[in-house]
Amino acid sequence: RGLRIKRRPCVRSVPRMRPGEGGVGLGGVCARVSDLQEEGRHAINSPMSPASADIHPEDTLLEENEERTMIDPTSKDDPKFKELVKVLIDWINDVLVEERIIVKQLEEDLYDGQVLQKLLEKLAGCKLNVAEVTQSEIGQKQKLQTVLEAVRGLLRPHGWALQWTVDSIHGKNLVAILHLLVSLAMHFRAPIRLPEHVSVQVVVVRKREGLLHSSHVTEELTTTTETAGDVSINPACASPLGHAERDAFDTLFDHAPDKLSVVKKSLITFVNKHLNKLNLEVTELETQFADGVYLVLLTGLLEDYFVPLHNFYLTPDSFDQKVHNVAFAFELMLDGGLKTPKARPEDVVNLDLKSTLRVLYNLFTKYKDLE
Repeated sequence: RGLRIKRRPCVRSVPRMRPGEGGVGLGGVCARVSDLQEEGRHAINSPMSPASADIHPEDTLLEENEERTMIDPTSKDDPKFKELVKVLIDWINDVLVEERIIVKQLEEDLYDGQVLQKLLEKLAGCKLNVAEVTQSEIGQKQKLQTVLEAVRGLLRPHGWALQWTVDSIHGKNLVAILHLLVSLAMHFRAPIRLPEHVSVQVVVVRKREGLLHSSHVTEELTTTTETAGDVSINPACASPLGHAERDAFDTLFDHAPDKLSVVKKSLITFVNKHLNKLNLEVTELETQFADGVYLVLLTGLLEDYFVPLHNFYLTPDSFDQKVHNVAFAFELMLDGGLKTPKARPEDVVNLDLKSTLRVLYNLFTKYKDLE
């Protein structure tokens, strides 16, 4: 009677509400610092040998010399890993909201290539020549092959290391799927803040001479998000996750969070000294500079000129308008002889405190003695 194929919906038709344009504020930064400290204590107190992982029965059905990988359950419980997965899911759903697609589980919803096709078409503004609906395994892999070849064509010229294959994505390998999504998010400069320094323990199971052998390896999913900008302008980079040069703010957040309030207070005093001339006052750095308006006005005050109102949005009501304002402020800083801020406009808009502090400190170093 023929082969029975299990059907599954490829495109979800459930409408979803767009999440708010929230970001990571001081509380989120403190939580990350706390997580890092806890991670350090755990690393010191935990035994040197890797923890044993629970292996699902279906993962033991291997042929001779066949290999299978899975994420150690303890890594899946890590708060930063959970945050990375959530940020990527929310980003995909935001990009595809007009397609009425909603992703709930990355490995279950992306393995057949349908959602990845729509995501790439939306991000790259292209149309892939693939069948809209594929239900057989062969058809799904053919679609995946086409999608991943298109991804390769985008990323390879910039030197990105491609850490996934058709088989790994179709096999629902979450690590491979995360590598793919992180690379796409960074290449297309997604308006999201990826958690930094996310690593997972991966259990590798291999069958040799009828016996299962397991080993542990560490997979680094993200390092620092500043590297995204480096890759787009430096084709020599071998990986999108290479280490970016650390600065004083990395050290401050990692090793001296108690001094953070002192730095914030100094910068608040500096910006208010000048913004007060326009009867404006700042109390929260990460929130009040997020739309770029105060940043543009402050730059004009420091350089002693009026910024025409038609050059920026005085009351921005969308993410893109806020990014425009911050990017415009960066241009004004460059015109004033300052170095390019070590931050992305999207990070400032997303209320990333470290990025905002870097931008303001850039101004502070030049104008701190200006009356």
